[in-house]
Amino acid sequence: MNAVELAIRIPHASFAFRGYNQTNLGRTAELLAHRAYGDVVRRWLREASLLVRDVSGRPCDLVARVEAGQETSLPDYADALALILAAELAQLELLRKFHGIDFGRCRYLFGYSFGEIGAMAAAGVWDLRAALKIPVALAPDCIALAEGATLGVIFSRAKELCLPELERAIIDVNLEGNGVVGLSTLLSPNSVILAGQGTTLDRVLDKLHAINNATVHLRKNEGAWPPMHTPIVWQRNLPNRAGEMLHTLPGGCTEPHPPILSLVTGEMSYTALNARDMICCWMDRPQRLWDAVCRTMTSGIETVVHVGPAPNLIPATFRRLRTDVESQLMNSMGLRALSAAVSHPWLRALLPNQTALLRAPDVEHVILEDWLLETPLP
Repeated sequence: MNAVELAIRIPHASFAFRGYNQTNLGRTAELLAHRAYGDVVRRWLREASLLVRDVSGRPCDLVARVEAGQETSLPDYADALALILAAELAQLELLRKFHGIDFGRCRYLFGYSFGEIGAMAAAGVWDLRAALKIPVALAPDCIALAEGATLGVIFSRAKELCLPELERAIIDVNLEGNGVVGLSTLLSPNSVILAGQGTTLDRVLDKLHAINNATVHLRKNEGAWPPMHTPIVWQRNLPNRAGEMLHTLPGGCTEPHPPILSLVTGEMSYTALNARDMICCWMDRPQRLWDAVCRTMTSGIETVVHVGPAPNLIPATFRRLRTDVESQLMNSMGLRALSAAVSHPWLRALLPNQTALLRAPDVEHVILEDWLLETPLP
């Protein structure tokens, strides 16, 4: 897709911002070394480095890290967040400055986990310094909470997960008083991400099997992850401490432009006055990623532009949906006919919302860092 084609698509596009992962460099080194892009990328990385140093009191040089190809690890959690946000904002500036494409004309923004903070910065709610200050200040506690905590996916191959049964199993495990577990992300109707301490994930699975003998499975992620978006963060009072810092944090009184689809609520919930409340809720409430996927399909989005270094979870979620839909379409003439019907906006408005998921194979996805490096400069 060339620059002209992408520019035409922007009014019917959404921009998706990635969250924290165990690998966070992506292709930032190539952007930094680029003869035209390098100065912009370097400026954003340096500004983010200064903020980390000011808030944490320890050295941080993101330019040197990127040039050396040195990946972040959990002890570098603050550096990782700063790198992600600086890379996201740099990519958007490169898109505008060198290709004349204004992301501000898109339909809306959304971001997974830390990506929602990136969306808020891109939409003008906070500047880079304000957006990073609280995550960097709370990073040591996030690192400490990751000790003994495991991230895992509970999923069913046969049918939808019963969320009330899952919630009851989580409550029962927490009542045992031997570690806390919480729902972190609603990935799809048949899969969720949980974060749990000790053996809590295994115990939740056991209780789900005991409730109805359901065929549900658990896949644990390797490595340590801060248990964000779960009640585990209450153990260090992170939402309250964030709220206290927000009292004196400059900014946050601007309605986002473009609008932000919040994964805290699954709705366009941001106003000119509630950004502080939303951040406090963002700390301990599960991410409603599936709601964002459904909104993409029902609102007529034709292109999703993925922002940040090596976006992972959001593109993978859309790929799974596309694969599943294509598989069903191959086996059903009726679904193929319905898929053709939902391509017509007037008819789509008359059909049930879930039929819009059949649009998944028709939605284009652009990995912005790849596009920037592969598209010739004008």
